[in-house]
Amino acid sequence: MQLKLNKPICFFDLETTGINISKDRIVEISILKVHVDGKEETYTKRVNPTIPIPPEVTEVHGISDADIADAPTFKDISKDVYNLIKDSDLGGFNSNRFDIPLLAEEMLRAELDFDMKNRQSVDVQTIFHKMEQRTLSAAYKFYCNKNLDDAHSAEADTKATYEILKAQLSRYQELENDTKFLAEFSSRKKFADFAGFLVFNKEEEACFSFGKHKGKRVVDVMEKEPGYFGWLLNADFPLYTKKVLTAIKLRQFNNKLD
Repeated sequence: MQLKLNKPICFFDLETTGINISKDRIVEISILKVHVDGKEETYTKRVNPTIPIPPEVTEVHGISDADIADAPTFKDISKDVYNLIKDSDLGGFNSNRFDIPLLAEEMLRAELDFDMKNRQSVDVQTIFHKMEQRTLSAAYKFYCNKNLDDAHSAEADTKATYEILKAQLSRYQELENDTKFLAEFSSRKKFADFAGFLVFNKEEEACFSFGKHKGKRVVDVMEKEPGYFGWLLNADFPLYTKKVLTAIKLRQFNNKLD
């Protein structure tokens, strides 16, 4: 089955130094770009994260410090990645909660702007969990009747994710072959940032999802407790979360001037 696309979609997978979005780094990235006409192109790169890879993480994906010692940094390849995905929607396996937020952090560290305003994001894991409640290897076996022999290789995981989505569309009649539908179906809560520190309420207003101001509108907290904004910018939050907060602060300031 060929995906019905209005624009290209880039399925991608990251191997990293860990699972902390604001601190960990990419050690391998693989992107499978599917064009509207069905043409596919693959981009895979090992990356020097500039920080050590913990031994327990190397045991998972098989990439050691020695393997990436001479690899380019993410900043070195960031423009290539940006140019590949700039016109595309994004897809992945657990991508909404991990891969997209971490990619956004790396892009911002490389001083390249990144947002999802004009993109859809299709999280194949969420579709799978809603339908079958299993892991990537099990999903590949279940939907494609194949063994994922090279699991935790970014390129193998990326290709498996793409094949699984096509098999899901064939299996479930209730799924529409439409990127916007799949993005909405595979989303969880509607977040204002990638990491989930800010969520939208029913009125589409950004609210805090954590701490003493959980559930409160960001604009209200900034108005009543301006020092909290300064604390957030200096605390250990993802760069993209700080970017969203700054944009809200600027809108609030500009509204006062009008």
